[in-house]
Amino acid sequence: MAAEAWMIIRRAGLVFMIISLSTLLLYNPSGPLRFFRLSSSCSRSLSSQPLPPKAVVRLNSILKRASMKNNTVVLTTLNSAWATPDSVLDLFLASFKLGNGTRRFLRHLVIVAMDEKAYNRCRTVHRHCFALRTHGVDFRKEAYFMTPNYLKMTWRRIEFLGIVLQLGYGFIFTDADIMWFRDPFTRFFPDADFQMACDYYKGSPDDMENNANGGFNYVKSNNRTIEFYNFWFSSRETYPKHHDQHVLDKIKSHPYVSEKLRLRIKFLDTAYFGGLCEPSKDLNKVCTMHANCCYGMLNKLHDMKIMLQDWRTFNSLPSKHRNVSIFTWRVPRFCRDTLMFDKIGSCIDV
Repeated sequence: MAAEAWMIIRRAGLVFMIISLSTLLLYNPSGPLRFFRLSSSCSRSLSSQPLPPKAVVRLNSILKRASMKNNTVVLTTLNSAWATPDSVLDLFLASFKLGNGTRRFLRHLVIVAMDEKAYNRCRTVHRHCFALRTHGVDFRKEAYFMTPNYLKMTWRRIEFLGIVLQLGYGFIFTDADIMWFRDPFTRFFPDADFQMACDYYKGSPDDMENNANGGFNYVKSNNRTIEFYNFWFSSRETYPKHHDQHVLDKIKSHPYVSEKLRLRIKFLDTAYFGGLCEPSKDLNKVCTMHANCCYGMLNKLHDMKIMLQDWRTFNSLPSKHRNVSIFTWRVPRFCRDTLMFDKIGSCIDV
């Protein structure tokens, strides 16, 4: 009961703030902003400096329009390198249309654009677009693994997702280089607060030795997840020069997470949520496939196109043949020679 009361009070405060800000904005002669900024301060927590007032109003409005009945949205982040025509964004959206029962999730997908070009492209191909800019950082170019821009982009994502949780919305976060082929909710755990894909599945969803993959996760909005994202974001100072996924691997078993917050964490089986490190073996089961561990845009695009073609070929088989088929993925192909691993053997998500 205490946790429920806490959430009710917190949400009431947020609603009051948004209503108050909306009233003020009606009298702003400059009109609503099309592009919003987050402070680039490195010493704050998520809750100490939220999005600017107009951005909060705009974001809440977009999330409300996109949300499912259970206040859940699908989120992805995008920069202009991935947003050009015939690039990652187009293949990502195509997968929803080709997947079994996945087209409906396009109504609930919010694309978070990290630069103005990506935002403008999003507006031409999708209905729910939010422009998010970090002052003094240029996210337009491809962010190569562990470069300063890569690290800033990954932490800005964690910061932003924490704000979404504070506004009362749960989310499926998906990298744009993930192909959606089936409804993922059929494979989620109903009792988990935070569930995440992994590079190599060790056989149990409760095994904390599973190497987390930050490219796909389902998070419910509650007091535990809000505080967890705050802790995760602030932990970047404890582990400088590490990206969000490495830091998550370090804090997932931290006493604060397991004992104080009692966060219920589950890892998702690669049989359903695969990637190029460990592809889903049975196309009758696969929900998503991630073009991770692959260095270079052209290599990534080539293998993503093969994934879509493999899916089309599989679905063209008679149903009786699909059920007993040994048909499997032809990937990694171009990505085979660029598979990237870090020092602990985890597949690098690039």
